[in-house]
Amino acid sequence: MASQSPPNQIPDQKRVGMVSLGCPKALVDSERILTKLRADGYAMSPDYAGADVVLVNTCGFLDSAKAESLEAIGEAINENGRVIVTGCMGDEAELIRKRFPQVLAITGAHQYEDVVEAVHEAAPPSQGPFIDLVPQPTDAMVKLTPRHYSYLKISEGCNHSCSFCIIPDLRGKLASRRVDAVLREAEKLVAAGTKELLVISQDTSAYGVDTRHEERMWKGHPVRAHMTDLARELGQLDIGGGIPPWVRLHYVYPYPHVDAVIPLMAEGLITPYLDIPFQHASPKVLKAMKRPANEAKVLERLKSWRAICPDIAIRSSFVVGFPGETEEDFRYLLDWLEEAQLDRVGAFRFEPVEGAQANMLPDPVPEEVKEERFARVMEVTERISAAKLAAKVGKTIPVIIDEVGEPDEDGDIGATGRSQADAPEIDGAVYLRNVSAMLAAGDIIDIEVEDADAHDLFGVPVEA
Repeated sequence: MASQSPPNQIPDQKRVGMVSLGCPKALVDSERILTKLRADGYAMSPDYAGADVVLVNTCGFLDSAKAESLEAIGEAINENGRVIVTGCMGDEAELIRKRFPQVLAITGAHQYEDVVEAVHEAAPPSQGPFIDLVPQPTDAMVKLTPRHYSYLKISEGCNHSCSFCIIPDLRGKLASRRVDAVLREAEKLVAAGTKELLVISQDTSAYGVDTRHEERMWKGHPVRAHMTDLARELGQLDIGGGIPPWVRLHYVYPYPHVDAVIPLMAEGLITPYLDIPFQHASPKVLKAMKRPANEAKVLERLKSWRAICPDIAIRSSFVVGFPGETEEDFRYLLDWLEEAQLDRVGAFRFEPVEGAQANMLPDPVPEEVKEERFARVMEVTERISAAKLAAKVGKTIPVIIDEVGEPDEDGDIGATGRSQADAPEIDGAVYLRNVSAMLAAGDIIDIEVEDADAHDLFGVPVEA
């Protein structure tokens, strides 16, 4: 007779693995899925071998991202075999099943309940009365970022119809979260050790438009679902000693009301940083992209913002080689960048996306011209960045610590952090020498900048 487990032995939990691809918004989706699964009694597996089922959260924004997602699905199938696909490629179920017929289930972006149900079917969570009778925690979020910073997603979807983008097709129209729910989540994150909140959405400036900026009560007073109101309230949170967390605004379209958040930065309530997706500067290209073509007015506003808050850092991304972009259009962009003097810039070669309107535009730019323009724009933006960072040498700035190293042969300890001008993963870093052995990730300290290159700063902590 086969041996049986003792009747009072708690069975092993079912374990779930996760591969999360794409943008921070998808990362938040992954965190929410794993949080619900943990509340249902699942454990997390750090590798394929230990997982009863593997989730692959896909990205479908660009064809290259789709290729990466398909590669990840294939790897998960080869390494584990029991795979559930979710995310932005979920609307291409036919393509995925044709390539990988053994996939257990496919769901779309932010379809949390569908994903959880698929996991329940693939690896049923019931593990006996010793597990099922224990209330599972529902408040503690599973985090896929370090403890000291967290992404705070305030809405889903987008109301724009940019010709190069299929996000509205993948994630739908703008759907804003209740402002009190966003603030409650932020408060919990800060209480759990978050020192930096990264506010994300498809269009942060449009937050609340779909709900007519409805008011909700928070801490005894009404607060609108509006970017300015939300930013002000986030700046009232306390990470200790009356100090607010760093609050970093991403995906901010330059609508007129963005001007109202600049004084909040000057007051120290939110981080002096704006991530604005300009995409281009040429009016002709912006029109073809179906983007607002108000580049001259933006330059005026940049000057105004810097007058109010001199420390503000502006980051943006630009597309080169968009269909119909001429050499004149590209030089216009370079001239605009010289005048705008943005702090952080990313550039991308135009890439057709299946289903995007831009694919039908005439006069595609040859690949070799895209490469040449990409190199030129990076040369200009790196020169601007190097000059801006060089101007910080000798100054004292605050830095949030991401990692502390081990002592070297001389006992010196180094650390890596970021200034207020640096978002994690996408911007530069601050490399420190001679830090205290007591320093830890998440600490915010003042440092003296000793040197700089085109992207990063180098410094030493200021003696207390």
